[in-house]
Amino acid sequence: MALTFAFVSFFAWGIGILFEAIAARKLESYSALFWGFLLSLAAASIYAPFVLPDLKNLTLFVALTNIFVAFFFIAGIVTYYEGLKKGNPTIVAAISSSFPAVIVVLSIVFLGEKINFYQLFSIAVIFVGLFLSSANLKELYRNKFFKDRGVVLAILTMISWGIALTFIKIPVEQIGWFWPTYFVFALTPIIFLFMRVSKKKLVWPSKQIWPPLIISAILVRVAEYAYNFAISKGLVAVVAPIAGANPVLFVPLAFFVFKEPITRQQLLGIALTLTGIVALSFFSV
Repeated sequence: MALTFAFVSFFAWGIGILFEAIAARKLESYSALFWGFLLSLAAASIYAPFVLPDLKNLTLFVALTNIFVAFFFIAGIVTYYEGLKKGNPTIVAAISSSFPAVIVVLSIVFLGEKINFYQLFSIAVIFVGLFLSSANLKELYRNKFFKDRGVVLAILTMISWGIALTFIKIPVEQIGWFWPTYFVFALTPIIFLFMRVSKKKLVWPSKQIWPPLIISAILVRVAEYAYNFAISKGLVAVVAPIAGANPVLFVPLAFFVFKEPITRQQLLGIALTLTGIVALSFFSV
């Protein structure tokens, strides 16, 4: 069950990010984030009354943990957008997409999860594949890596998402797969704080932007809820590398939509990642 929903998350995230990119290219990133979250909150509120009994286990500790998770989740999105603007997009994307590595470490250290050697090796293959499919090694060398202004922001993104998607397991175990992410949407006003610091104004989407914005909101939310359900049934250290491998799906889709070329290195990375996913699935059954 956990692996099934991990793959649902993988596909929904990969396709959803594509539509996010389409919307973000036509709308200011903070505005795209705000409207996407607001749409998600409205849609999720329709289902909320049906899972009210799950809140019986809501305690102050769980609530505070959820706020902690929400802050790092939203902060990670903000630093990711800023990193794309201020640094080399290739480097920023490569570093940010490595957040499953943080999740594996944190889940083993703080959540007490255990994985065997074959699972660990498979996860390592996935990470190598993700790096090769996302990073341009020539650009990394040419920019001397840490001289890129977006690197620090990308590292912050990787850490923020890693923290959020690890510790969300705590509220998921207590109040179910729905409420932890719903509470993240409920904290949408936090975005205004980041907008104020960056001196950005909220922009109303045009008619052309609404379709990809709505589609991306639906798919990314499905991915997040599928991830929550998967970690409620299985190990975070196993689910996260599969769900987080979505860049290998985004790369070929971006080739067809944005006409962005795919290099041999990226093809090798995609092949390695898919191999690692299949191996991890096999050794986790």
